[in-house]
Amino acid sequence: MGRARTLAQVYRRFGEVNAAGMSPLYRRIAVALSESDESLRAIESAPARRRQPTVILAALHDLALAGCAPALARAYATGDGDDAADAAIDTLLRMTESVVSVAVRRRTRTNETGHGAVLYPAVAEAAHRAGADAVGLVDVGCSAGFDLSVDRVGITYSNGQFLGDLSSPVQQSASIVGARPLPTRGMPEVVARIGVDLDPIDVTEADDARWMRACLPPDQAERIARLDAELRLAAASPPLLVRGNAVEVLPDAFALVPADALPVVITTWALSSFPLESRLRFLHRLDEAATNRRVAWVSAEGVGVAPSIPTLGDRRASGHSIIGSAVLDRSALHAEAVGRCWSQGRLLAWLADS
Repeated sequence: MGRARTLAQVYRRFGEVNAAGMSPLYRRIAVALSESDESLRAIESAPARRRQPTVILAALHDLALAGCAPALARAYATGDGDDAADAAIDTLLRMTESVVSVAVRRRTRTNETGHGAVLYPAVAEAAHRAGADAVGLVDVGCSAGFDLSVDRVGITYSNGQFLGDLSSPVQQSASIVGARPLPTRGMPEVVARIGVDLDPIDVTEADDARWMRACLPPDQAERIARLDAELRLAAASPPLLVRGNAVEVLPDAFALVPADALPVVITTWALSSFPLESRLRFLHRLDEAATNRRVAWVSAEGVGVAPSIPTLGDRRASGHSIIGSAVLDRSALHAEAVGRCWSQGRLLAWLADS
């Protein structure tokens, strides 16, 4: 009973706090699950780390999208919280094994929006400083690889600047802090798109694309539409996927970049999950690759997370991230902090001279 009460509290808190301002539908479902002893027992049949509300709700949504839970799908479509809660409990109790199977097999994905506002100017500048006319993008921790389409999105900034493709189905925006404008250089030709991840999403696979949608609440129409646009854009030019630990497989990724193109490694809030030793080994991998060709690295990481990138005297707990740019050429490393950003790149300040 103690464990059940604890799980009930987790679901009630998720509904009343986490989902309250995000998804009225999930707020009602989570609270209803917290009040159902049968539902809590069903959830407890999953491994302890797979019982979180985000995981179980995504698994239920996935079954609805797959056509395996039509009553739940209909309730989601109506948007009625009480009907959705009843249908969710009924589906969980009737299909406990299926729900748990999805929860165990899948990892929740909520990074449906790319980081073009930060990456576009930083990649273009890195390529310019390396003298490159063509680049091969290598995204570490790529998930679905949306950042690998950075050259094909449109970005509008609050100061009136625009970068990228005005006609792109994926339009992003960001607010500029400070008076310094962004560099206006266009992106060089992208000749290779390579995603590195322990468990990458293949956007050309229907099951993977469906799971990305399942990780969003069904009553979030704008976010779902944005995700669908990102999925279509990525699928139109799908990346080559390299599965494994980045430190170990990065040489394999470099080998996929044509010899006449500049490899540009991208890390966006990916290195924080690496221990310090692995981050230093990651930098060593870049150095090894640079013995035979120039290599660039563009990062958006927390203060002090990206090795060799200056911290500008900022504190680690400052609440913002550093936009870093590094070019490695044989034994030479030129690394600088080109900007600061907040809220996953939705707010940024450009610092570097162009």
